[in-house]
Amino acid sequence: MDYQAYRQALAATQQGSELTFMPQEFTARRREVRRRMRQMGIDALLLTDPADLYYLTGYHSFEVSVHACLVVTAERLVLQVPSIETGPAVVTAMVDEILGYRWESIDEVVEPLAETLAPHGVIGLDAFNAGLRHGVIGELQARLGAARFRNDGGELLDGVRIVKSAAELECLRESARITSLGLGAAEAIIEPGVTDNQVAAEGARAMLAAGSEFMSLQPIVTSGHRSGTIHVNHKRRTIEQDEPVFLEFGAAFQRYTAPMMRTVVAGQPSRDMLALGELCREIGETLCTAMRPGNTFDEAARAAEAVLASQSERAFFSGVFGYAVGAQFPPSWVEGTGFIARGQVRAFESDMVFHLPLCLRLPGEWGIGLSDTVRVTPEGGVALTDNDWRLATPDNAS
Repeated sequence: MDYQAYRQALAATQQGSELTFMPQEFTARRREVRRRMRQMGIDALLLTDPADLYYLTGYHSFEVSVHACLVVTAERLVLQVPSIETGPAVVTAMVDEILGYRWESIDEVVEPLAETLAPHGVIGLDAFNAGLRHGVIGELQARLGAARFRNDGGELLDGVRIVKSAAELECLRESARITSLGLGAAEAIIEPGVTDNQVAAEGARAMLAAGSEFMSLQPIVTSGHRSGTIHVNHKRRTIEQDEPVFLEFGAAFQRYTAPMMRTVVAGQPSRDMLALGELCREIGETLCTAMRPGNTFDEAARAAEAVLASQSERAFFSGVFGYAVGAQFPPSWVEGTGFIARGQVRAFESDMVFHLPLCLRLPGEWGIGLSDTVRVTPEGGVALTDNDWRLATPDNAS
């Protein structure tokens, strides 16, 4: 049975059987995207980010390293996937047409894609998306003319995705619940002599048992001096007495992730650790106060910077006080549609959702991180996760 026959056989009984949301949810999303396309003078939108494809069609697979794309026009949605992904396309996606190509023959991508795009004048691209392959777009531009392509398609879709619907908020709440269970399970086994891998394994086990899908980022666990280095992970290190253990988990529910950071001290926290933990809490409260519709991301960041100022030369901070989260795929749960940082002039709107990754690191010593995933409301930021914003110890860990 070749992939075309496989697709037809599967469609006979399983077409759309794993659609994440009701059809009207996708209809509303598409309506808004098409409205913005008309407003911007874009006739066709070519999307390659797995999360964008999922957002508009429901299509999802754990194999996100292969070429897949979606063409959005005023009349149709056409999904192009490799032969091995026609199964997921049939059962998860709500589209008008599926174009397959042999997995091993990437050269088969261009011809049918060019034919699909040819009748449309201005074609919008997400030029800053890693999934946009130079070989594919180069061939398309050679055939159709580079002048027809515009690079602001990603900006268009970001403006829609950043504000969450009621259905999306429910998915984020469920992710938050599962994330909390994972953190609680991990915290409960932290003590001197346990390895960071054991902690990560217990957290992952608890989240998977509670219903998490494959996660966009694996559980992050570092201890001691390694917690002072950003973006390293568990590596068979034994936790020692009185060391901080940094945890950052994010369960996936219907691909939506509400991350949370916690720090557990395997013994007695030092006065300095407690002080930095308290500073994280103060920054978080300041941000939530500033996260009101009409305020800009820049204004919220500047307010947070004022609180951080006393430690800004001593402790490393990433510079981003919050990033939008929603539906994502590996390698990251960062949605990329908005960042609370200096110079970001977009204004908050109700039902935007941000993770506030407040981690202060003393290079070569240790780091303290605490965070919540927060929804924007008219009254300010309201947490979806349930962090208590204190350093945990074996006596008070969840």
